[in-house]
Parts: sequence; C-alpha cells; structure tokens
Amino acid sequence: MENVEVIGAEEVALCKEKVDALTANIGKIIRGKDLEVMKVLTALVAGGHILLEDLPGLGKTSMAKALAFSIEGQHIDGNTAADSHVSFKRIQFTPDLLPMDLIGTYIFDDRNKDFIFKPGPLFSNIVLADEINRASPKVQSALLECMAENQITVGEKTYPLDEFFFVIATQNPIEFEGTYPLPAAQLDRFFMKISFGYVSREKEIEIYNDYLQINRIPQTIHPVIRYEDILMLRRGAEKVYIHPEIIQAVANIARATRHDAG
Repeated sequence: MENVEVIGAEEVALCKEKVDALTANIGKIIRGKDLEVMKVLTALVAGGHILLEDLPGLGKTSMAKALAFSIEGQHIDGNTAADSHVSFKRIQFTPDLLPMDLIGTYIFDDRNKDFIFKPGPLFSNIVLADEINRASPKVQSALLECMAENQITVGEKTYPLDEFFFVIATQNPIEFEGTYPLPAAQLDRFFMKISFGYVSREKEIEIYNDYLQINRIPQTIHPVIRYEDILMLRRGAEKVYIHPEIIQAVANIARATRHDAG
C-alpha cells in the first residue's frame, strides 16, 4: 500500500472539471435525470459497462448518443480534430441477429487472394446495445469476452479493442413479449443497472418546449472533453484512496448477497 500513488488535490479538481463539463453537456438532452447521468458517468470512469432497463421512450438511446457526441475523438495517427466525436455504433438487437453481426467476419479479398478480417460494430469506443434482451442468448454471449477482457477472438486470432471501450446496453422489462432474460454471466459484465423512470411534470413540459433542440443531438451536442481526458479520468479513479473499513463493508455486502434470507 505504501507504493501506491494516491490522487492529489489538483488532479481531483481537474477530474471534477471534466466530469462537470460532461454532465452539463449531456443535460442539454437528458432533462431532470442528473443522478442517473452521474451513475452512467461513474461506470464510464470506473472502466465498467452499464445496463439501462426501462420502458421505451425514456431517453436510454439519447443518453448514449449525447455521451458519444460530447467526447472529441482520436484519429489513428494520434491527432484530434475539432468537433469530431469518438467512434459510436448502435446495434439493434433482434431475434435474427447473429454473433458475426457484432464481432465481424472474414471476407475474401480478390486483390490479394486471401481472407481479411472485417471488424464488426463492437470495434468502437462507445457501443449502444439497444434492446439487448430481444436477441437470443447465443448472440448475447458474443459480448462476454469483449466486455470482460477488452478483446475479441475470431477463429484462432485475438483482436484487442481500444483502451476506451464502453458498452451501454438497454433492455425492456422482462415481461415484455419477445424478450430473453440475460444470463448470469452476462449480467456480471455490467458495472450497474439503472432505470431512468419518468420525469416530473415540470421537466416533461420543459422537454415539450425544447423538443427540437433535444431531438437534434448532432446539432445540439458538441465535444466538451477529449478522448485523452477519459483515459485521464480512469487513471485518476485508480488512484483514489479507499479506507480499509470501506473495503470491509463492501465485502460484507457482497457476501450477504450470496446467501438466502434467513
């Protein structure tokens, strides 16, 4: 413990500045849900993934888009371009979806007379797995390796994903027709599950009045932090000191969930 670097006051202030900028920017689209937005950003900074469970039309997809458009991307050569956001892919999960639709596949290159790998949408910075519980368990399992190990194995070759890889999965409540419950192994890959719920009457009226602005995310949302800032935030989170009593409390809570009541 003596050799572990602990985050300093200046770095804490810088991290707070970046998170506040993200929160305010996303708030232009997601109204009246500051706590829920903060939970999403907590998962992002902690290097986890998040599951949003709610009824249709409550802002789950808009949350993912607003986040992606708020972060300036990084080009392959390491240079950034103003107003160019991080790579973002939306995957609409349906019963006929195949694992190769997510991870990619090998295609034959006539020019070189050889097979080349064509990456799927999972090779992105932010991936929106929309209505994940509408796809079969076989397709859902295609996410297991990439969410746990930040890599994808196709055949005998393993491809690393970007250091900044964040999955936002959405699902409708299980009682909805045509849904498959997520297996325990898949649920374990998520940092947390949250529900947006309905906004207050005042916020709902505000949304009606600002509908055009809210509905035009590419025009409303512009990058306020950089790709490198996300990596900086994650490194900062790793240096936060955790008191031994907090660790013991977390262990007690975790152990309590593994036993039946009584």
